Amino acid sequence: MNTFTDRWRELDWHHITLAINSKRAHDVERALASARPTAEDMMALLSPAAAEYLEPMAQKAQRLTRQRFGNVVGLYVPLYLSNLCANDCTYCGFSMSNRIRRKTLDAREIVRECDALREMGFQHLLLVTGEHQSKVGMDYFREHLPAIRARFSSLHMEVQPLAQEEYAELKTLGLDGVLVYQETYHEATYARHHLRGNKQDFFWRLETPDRLGRAGIDKIGLGSLTGLSDSWRTDCFMVAEHLLWLQKRYWQSRYSVAFPRLRPCAGGVEPASIMDERQLVQAICAFRLLSPEVELTLSTRESPAFRDNVVPIAINNVSAFSKTQPGGYADNRTELEQFAPHDNRRPEQVAQALSQAGLQPVWKDWDSFLGRQI
Repeated sequence: MNTFTDRWRELDWHHITLAINSKRAHDVERALASARPTAEDMMALLSPAAAEYLEPMAQKAQRLTRQRFGNVVGLYVPLYLSNLCANDCTYCGFSMSNRIRRKTLDAREIVRECDALREMGFQHLLLVTGEHQSKVGMDYFREHLPAIRARFSSLHMEVQPLAQEEYAELKTLGLDGVLVYQETYHEATYARHHLRGNKQDFFWRLETPDRLGRAGIDKIGLGSLTGLSDSWRTDCFMVAEHLLWLQKRYWQSRYSVAFPRLRPCAGGVEPASIMDERQLVQAICAFRLLSPEVELTLSTRESPAFRDNVVPIAINNVSAFSKTQPGGYADNRTELEQFAPHDNRRPEQVAQALSQAGLQPVWKDWDSFLGRQI
């Protein structure tokens, strides 16, 4: 097997869905008792039967989180560089068919955004763009990444899938990590939601983490967009399979898993499956039990109250004060956004809530003088 596509072809969506829904209490109890749960155990932890075991799942997840990560929670912020997009996706505000004003930040505007974020205390930055190869592609990244990297301690990207050699080049420019969400692992559903553009290529996207691993990228972020497929449980299991595949083959990289749920946006669609808040906690705990060393992320898609209650259980990284449009920080733009965040608190308020929960908010966790090379 050369890429995850080979493993994906062995996984039958319908069979997995039936297997998850057929799990019973004794399966959940066995998974909870396991020192290292298997993929079969993960089915049980994601199953409807596990709903009755949420409290012991949360307790064990919290113990594992403290053992591996202590009390620290990293703070990061997304910087949207452009809302240009050459794809037509049913669920995204940046979709090319949506009639919104388009904006790509130039060098001066990027400096202003970076300065505004530095003033707030952020040191961990996630660069986000729409997917537009010609106008917001490698030439744009080559021009602007070095200047951005010089201002921040850690730099991640969530952009269109690139080639292995392009990721390797970006690493030399200071790139630490890449987030690439498959959206859904159900091929037919994926096709229904990706109508035009390069993002229609299901397998090019599916194999992106393999290219990242071969390029030696330090951290690789995975996830699915809950609500696209008719079974969030099966999509979560597919993410777990993807994680296990990558950890085995590209063990030098670190991994993170995020749990985005559909949020309102221009031209958005209604969710095909609903994951309520208890079920989201169940999924988070299941991933912590499956892989105690993986970093789990919760974004501002979720409400302040939910984040304050769930982060102390198993979350390692949270975003704060996210603006999902270009120019959202320095110019306080209120249009052009990709989706509407739910938690709009300022970063100092999020950090205060973490401290009140007995956690340590971390703005910066390394310095170049300690040996790391950019």
